[in-house]
Amino acid sequence: MKELIYRTEYVTWLNEIKSKIYKLQVKAAIAVNTEMLLFYWDLGKDINDKQLDKNWGDAVVEQLGKDLQSEFPEMKGFSRTNLFYMKKWYLFYSEQITFVQQAVGQINLPAQINSEEKIQQLVGQIPWGHNILIITKIKNIDEAIFYVNETIINGWSRAVLRIQIETDLFKRQGKAITNFANTLPKPNSDLAKQTLKDPYIFDILTTKKDADERSIETQMTKHITKFLLELGAGFAFIGKQYKVQLAEKERYIDLLFYHLKLRCYVVIELKADEFEAEHAGKLALYIAAIDNTLRTENDNPTIGLILCKKRNKIEAEYLLNVLKQPIGIAEYEFSKALPNQLQSELPSIKDIENELSNEEIDSQ
Repeated sequence: MKELIYRTEYVTWLNEIKSKIYKLQVKAAIAVNTEMLLFYWDLGKDINDKQLDKNWGDAVVEQLGKDLQSEFPEMKGFSRTNLFYMKKWYLFYSEQITFVQQAVGQINLPAQINSEEKIQQLVGQIPWGHNILIITKIKNIDEAIFYVNETIINGWSRAVLRIQIETDLFKRQGKAITNFANTLPKPNSDLAKQTLKDPYIFDILTTKKDADERSIETQMTKHITKFLLELGAGFAFIGKQYKVQLAEKERYIDLLFYHLKLRCYVVIELKADEFEAEHAGKLALYIAAIDNTLRTENDNPTIGLILCKKRNKIEAEYLLNVLKQPIGIAEYEFSKALPNQLQSELPSIKDIENELSNEEIDSQ
């Protein structure tokens, strides 16, 4: 018995030590990345300044790359192309930073450091490849900082970051029509609104034009990881066709989630056609049911989201103004084509066809 206790306690202790070491390795990797990117920033600035002050041409950059690679053969990153990326990276932010103080002011870093230092420290928190992707795909600093921050918050890989840029997340985030300002207290209302987007773009799905809600819902839940990616950070999937009791009738919610940051349940209803007024009324009942059955004193009020193929903005706003439950309305669409470099990140058409075929067989 003592040996068993000893063994159990030892394994627990060993796991704790392993966890600390893993965390230390992550911190060390981040620190190394940050220091390297600070060096890249300074080197990019030096290259730009030297070319301006000394009237040196691009040939000096190529020579610098050769000399550095010769002196430090074990270090990657000193190719001619990469050196020009350093210069471009530095110029991208430094040339715009004086004109976009609002974007810089939103960066959560000590107030005593200047704008350029804030930018340096912010972009130093994501890998170099992510930085290159952002400055080659994005034209203005507001949008660039948005994607840097989202990458830090969500821990996006470079492929996922590319997807978000290609689907124009910057212009979609926070754009759903909601009544949150009237139904939720601040700052919850602002955070909840920023959590939703419009339109939602589901690259993971292939459906027929006349697909119904259940077909769409089934495909979404088959690829729930990709669906959660489009919903955004914080959504935890609870279930589909979630049963709730309304008086003597059983009703079924299309999709039910819990949002970890908002600390509330999120009811999602899918509509294959245009939004209609009764959709909001039905969702309001579901929200009330979840509040009455699942919500605890530690949870914030449940919110709802209607995802539809089309909606009239004025009609939706008018309707939401008379409802007491917090509801958002957004359109969704299916991406018809993906860049070649993203195909490996998503299920192939054959994969989805096989899944749908299997589902049809199972249902017979």
